Amino acid sequence: MSRHIILITALTGLFLLGFGCEQASNDVIAPPPPPEIKETAQETVTAEPPEKPAEPVKVEQLQQVEPNIAEPNTQQVTVTPEIPKPAENNLSQPQPQQQAGLTPDQLCRKCTDFLGKYVDKNGLVDYKILLRRKLDLLEVTDAFKNVDRKDYNSWPQEDKMAFWINAYNLHLTKIILENYPIKTTRILLLFWPPNSIRHIKGIWDQNKFIVMGEEFNLQEIENRFFRKEFDDPRVFFAIYYASLSGPPLRNEAYCGPNLSKQLDEQVKTFLAGTQAFKTDRQSQKVYLSSILTPGWQGRSFVGKYGTDLKFKSQTTEVRAVLNFLTNYISQDQVNYLETGTYTVEYMGYDWTLNEYGGQ
Repeated sequence: MSRHIILITALTGLFLLGFGCEQASNDVIAPPPPPEIKETAQETVTAEPPEKPAEPVKVEQLQQVEPNIAEPNTQQVTVTPEIPKPAENNLSQPQPQQQAGLTPDQLCRKCTDFLGKYVDKNGLVDYKILLRRKLDLLEVTDAFKNVDRKDYNSWPQEDKMAFWINAYNLHLTKIILENYPIKTTRILLLFWPPNSIRHIKGIWDQNKFIVMGEEFNLQEIENRFFRKEFDDPRVFFAIYYASLSGPPLRNEAYCGPNLSKQLDEQVKTFLAGTQAFKTDRQSQKVYLSSILTPGWQGRSFVGKYGTDLKFKSQTTEVRAVLNFLTNYISQDQVNYLETGTYTVEYMGYDWTLNEYGGQ
C-alpha cells in the first residue's frame, strides 16, 4: 500500500510540475494582450515609410496622373492632323490665285491651246468632239472669270482688247455647246437653216456669264468695249459670229503684242473670201457683207474712218466702211471705189453653224 501512495504522490507532483511549465510556456509565446498587438500593428503601418507607396490610395493617384499626362498627348494627336490643313489650304488657294494672277501671255497660251485643238484652219469647230470634252472649254472660260480686275487695269490697251475678243469668242462657243445639237421649230426653219445659232433664244442678250467677277452678255461686251472703249472697227472681223458667212474663227488666240498684226490679217482674210467684198463693174455694183450694214456694224466705222472727201454719193456709214476697206484691198479696187460709179448692195447672210463636217 505504501508503494501505491508513493506512486500517486509522484504522479501528482509530475502533473503539477507539467501544468506549471505549460503555463509558463504560454506566457512566453504570447506575452502581449491582443489590443497591444493591434496598436503595434498600427504603429508599424504608420511608421514604416516603405509601405506608403504601396498604399492603394497612392496607387490610384498614380493611375489618375497617367491619364492626365496622356490627355495632352491625345490633344496633340488631334492637333497634329490640323497642321497640314493650313498647308492644304495654301495648296488649294494658289490654284484660283494662279488663275486670277494669269498674265496676258499665260491667258493667251491657254486660249491658243484650246483653239488649236478644236478649230481647224478654215475656222470650223468640231462641236461633236467638244461636246464630250466640255471641261476643256470650261477651264478656259473660268480663266476669264477669275482674272483680277486690278491686274487687268494695269495691262496695256492691246492686252485688254485681246482679252475681250477671246472672252467673247470662247463664251459664244460655250453658249453654242450648251445648246448643241441645236433644236428648232418648223416656223423658224422658214427663216434660218436647221443648225443655225439663230434658233438659240436670246443668244446675244439673254445668255449671261461672268468675266472678272461681273455679269455680262455678248451684246454688252460689244457695246461697252468694242464700240466705245477701244473704237477699233477691225475687232468686228475678229469676233466670232458662229456662221459660215462671218469672219473665220482663228485657231489661235489674239494676243496683245501681235494684236494689230493679227487684226490686219483677219480683215484681209475675210475680204479675200466671197462673203465679204466683191465688185461687179459690168453691172456697176459693189457687194459688201451684211455685217457692214449701218444697222449692224457699219455705224462703228464712222468715228475713226468717216469722211466727207470721198464716196460722196454714199451715206455717212457707207463712206466710212469704204474708206476703211481701201486700206486692205488692191490699188485697182481702191481706184474703182474712189472714182467709179456704182451702187452698194449687201450680200445675203448664211447663218449655218460653222461646224466641222457640217457643210
